Amino acid sequence: MGAITYEELRVPVRGGHLTVLRWPATVRPTTPPSPSSSSSSSSGTAPGEHAPTVVALHGITSNALSWAGVARRLAGRVTLVAPDLRGRAGSSSLPGPYGMATHADDTVALIEALGLRDVVLAGHSMGAFVAAVAGVRHPDRFRSLLLVDGGVGFPVPEGLSADDLLTAVIGPAMERLKTTFPDRAAYRAFWQRHPAFDGSWEPWMEGHIQRDLVGREPELRSSCLLDAVRADGADTLDEETARAIHRLTVGGELLWAERGIMNEPQGLYDDQRLKSAGLADTPIHPREVPGTNHYTLLLGDEGAGVVAESLLRATVGVGRTRV
Repeated sequence: MGAITYEELRVPVRGGHLTVLRWPATVRPTTPPSPSSSSSSSSGTAPGEHAPTVVALHGITSNALSWAGVARRLAGRVTLVAPDLRGRAGSSSLPGPYGMATHADDTVALIEALGLRDVVLAGHSMGAFVAAVAGVRHPDRFRSLLLVDGGVGFPVPEGLSADDLLTAVIGPAMERLKTTFPDRAAYRAFWQRHPAFDGSWEPWMEGHIQRDLVGREPELRSSCLLDAVRADGADTLDEETARAIHRLTVGGELLWAERGIMNEPQGLYDDQRLKSAGLADTPIHPREVPGTNHYTLLLGDEGAGVVAESLLRATVGVGRTRV
């Protein structure tokens, strides 16, 4: 399967412009390609033909290129649109306030700016919480939701502040934002040592991590604004955000990883946690993805394939298509 190219756009939102990546559909929806098809070999959509569209939202310290592996697996069968969320990468200059409602409204602003309709909204980690909030605030905009290891609230233990819980959940990521790196190779080595990847390294991950870097050698750093991450992290733990999934009228699916952020045996979710969260009373249907952790469910090859399969089912009703 060859490389899938994307275009970079800027769309108006409050306070400036949101940077958005778009992998256009290149295959007619009525003629699904073989698994080896790519954008360079496909026939393209006819003028005015409505291609299924996915808008995909990244995690709290990530960027739009976290969806590159999924784009490769989709192989031009749908249009995939992924923004750098406010405070990250190409959108790092956008001002606050941050939070799930702001990101949700930014998402709808890009949908309007690009003239999208009948959208499937996907989100990974924090992006899944944004997707749930967007589904509540703008239900008429979305065909369905795909939540990837996020979107279902976490119980805050009594006596533990939101800041303490945020540190417990994404402490290593917060430390990365405070760290400088002498060159791009050092940043790559940092990620290759991450327990989540266990020595594995997919080709599209290079672009994802390098997109995150700003500054000059020998003081390169993450583009993610610490204030944005703190505000957004606290908001994911807010009771109002946790209630969003229970207020949805838009249906969809939750894919949850077997293992956690640092590849620990306990993932963010399990059957008991989802039961306690009352997921059975929502229009979101859970599915465990064995053999994945919080990162590899999106960034790993097998995980990206599962996500792409779910998106294809949601957009064009292709059933359990091999991707």
